[in-house]
Amino acid sequence: METNNNLNMAVMDPEHRARVEKSLKRKLDARCGLFVLIYIMNYLDRNNIASARLKGLQTELNLDDTQYATCLSILYVGYILMQVPSNIFINRIQRPSLYISIVMLVWGLISTLSGVATNFAGMVTIRFFLGFVEAAFLPGALLILSKWYTRTELTYRNAILFCGNIISNAFSALVGAGVLSNMQGTLGHSAWRWLFWIEGGVTMAVAISAAFILPDLPTNARGFTEEELQVARLRMTEDVGEADTDSDEDPVFGGLMMVLKDPKVYVMMLSLTAYVVGLSFNAFFPTLTGTLGFDYVPTLLMSSPPWVFACLVSLANAWHSDRTQEKFWHIVGPIVGGLVGFIISMSTDVVAARYVALFLQASSYAGFIVFYSWISSSFPRPPAKRAVALAIINAFSQLGNVAGSYVWNLKENGYRKSYGIVTAMFGITIVGCFIFRLMLVKLNTQLAEGEATAWQTQPDVAAQTAKDGDISQSHEENGGQDKAGFRYLI
Repeated sequence: METNNNLNMAVMDPEHRARVEKSLKRKLDARCGLFVLIYIMNYLDRNNIASARLKGLQTELNLDDTQYATCLSILYVGYILMQVPSNIFINRIQRPSLYISIVMLVWGLISTLSGVATNFAGMVTIRFFLGFVEAAFLPGALLILSKWYTRTELTYRNAILFCGNIISNAFSALVGAGVLSNMQGTLGHSAWRWLFWIEGGVTMAVAISAAFILPDLPTNARGFTEEELQVARLRMTEDVGEADTDSDEDPVFGGLMMVLKDPKVYVMMLSLTAYVVGLSFNAFFPTLTGTLGFDYVPTLLMSSPPWVFACLVSLANAWHSDRTQEKFWHIVGPIVGGLVGFIISMSTDVVAARYVALFLQASSYAGFIVFYSWISSSFPRPPAKRAVALAIINAFSQLGNVAGSYVWNLKENGYRKSYGIVTAMFGITIVGCFIFRLMLVKLNTQLAEGEATAWQTQPDVAAQTAKDGDISQSHEENGGQDKAGFRYLI
């Protein structure tokens, strides 16, 4: 599609531009809303093994606790291996919506195969390939969102996306309760097998719709007017003072090389990994709720309200983060709430207090969401670098899920030792975020004093920036900035 039909966005009437931008965001929000449903299915297909365990999966497949933990952790091996190559690829193609649709169709098919596993070898193989294919979704979705939404909008949109993750924790419990209660022995199969078949089938149905609903790029997305696409590109240029495009001079793996040379990446990798270990309770949430002493159906049903609460907290926290353009305290605050929940769980056997603690633990996800928007805003250009940064930080953090699979084998005293481990991990996360904040403060000081530049601009990217609009005039009317005015969000 031709990207410029001589529409001069810089001299567009401000009121007309506001109407075009409102229409753009309305369409975009509606279409990106499908990401929430996809993420729900992504997490259901990944974590329904926890609900299946309560109704005999571990017993029927003759798995000991270590083998079950391996079935959980092996998924993240495949997940780690595929994320960076997938995001490099998705950043270079013109139809990311079609790519995500195909990937989702394949992982839905693999998920249904979990229902035919008969032993440890079969289940561990299926889980590996499930993670390998599912790896494309989250970093890909985050990249697509970062190509459409500015830094003042992205955290809240990420929160809506991650609510798919959070809701799935609640929804999986409800689906699990329905299937596991009513389908035992249906057509001669165990209820836990039906759980995989039903959820995998729904995933494949949703995958087909994704190819037609999800947006592609601001240069070629269907369903938008040319004016809306022009405004979409100009919004991203105004956000940091440069067009959101890669240089033709950059090699295929140029983004990877830039990321590997940036020390900020390693601080974020280690911090997010510790955070993920701290959040590893989510895969065992029905089991932890089971320590309250109720039967399996009430246990599954009681697992849902904490995640609904977490979703509401996450949306409010993300909205305030966007409004204030602050990241650090919007990450640390929810972590502190989770720490209080861990301490309550370790220090009392009172059922009501331990249930309240589960709410606090679940709400710690709110900071996790802000963390991802901090990645996008800290590596804004070029998009190839942002794509790899999102993927490599997220991929490395999955080592936390591998480790977390074994943390919860310590069942003594209501998992008190396990809670001690995740408490320490949250502490490490806070320290890591503080170090990262200090790094950004130093960089902002250097940028203000003209001693550093946030990134290097290639001539063809500078030309595209000029083509998308007269940035200097747009500043006055739309609150944009040139590259020299860019500052990292802290």
